Amino acid sequence: MCAAAALALENQQLQAELRARVEELHTSRARLVEAATRERSTIERNLHDGAQQRLVALSLTLRIAQGQLTSDPPAAAELLDEASEQLAAAIDELRELAGGIHPAVLSDRGLEPALEALCGRAPMPVDLSVQLDERLPPAIEVAAYYTVAEALTNVTKYARADVVAVAVSRDNGTARIMVVDDGIGGADPGSGSGILGLVDRVEALDGKLILESPPGLGTTLSAEIPITPSAECPGSRFRQYG
Repeated sequence: MCAAAALALENQQLQAELRARVEELHTSRARLVEAATRERSTIERNLHDGAQQRLVALSLTLRIAQGQLTSDPPAAAELLDEASEQLAAAIDELRELAGGIHPAVLSDRGLEPALEALCGRAPMPVDLSVQLDERLPPAIEVAAYYTVAEALTNVTKYARADVVAVAVSRDNGTARIMVVDDGIGGADPGSGSGILGLVDRVEALDGKLILESPPGLGTTLSAEIPITPSAECPGSRFRQYG
């Protein structure tokens, strides 16, 4: 009877954990869908208000210049110069927008060059270490890139750090990403959508995100993601220490 009662209790506990896990996955996936919808709306608005308007203005300028080629060549030449500037500005806007969606260097050259460019734009010194014998699956590369990008953004905004260290490695079938700063600590993962977005990215790959940020002792953000051929497995849970 004792054995049967213990087994029943264990089954109840496992069922409760399973229900909690399913609910956690539903919540995580809902946040992913909401974030994707929000990002798509932002892209549409940026295209409409930025590059699209520049291209419309460029088309009008070229049409006017075409009409003045024979009647007023100096004015046509001036308009063509203006059109060239508008085209350059539109290209820059599209490049920035595309970079926000997915950095081309990440797709073309891999994670290390992409992180070198990212860390090079940081306003504080960043010590970057990438120990990879080959490229990671694309989904893991994207997750690693945006983990580092979000961490550096938070360091810049809140940490008051002097030095940051970024390390990426492959260890026994696991990709490990770590960002450490010597700032003021006390980071709160619930204070904004950035960390929650990273949680969802990492969880979607069956990984885990760990935040250690004791007040006054800096912050360590690390992610561990199992390396699978598809890198599309559903995930684990977020843990916070410190």
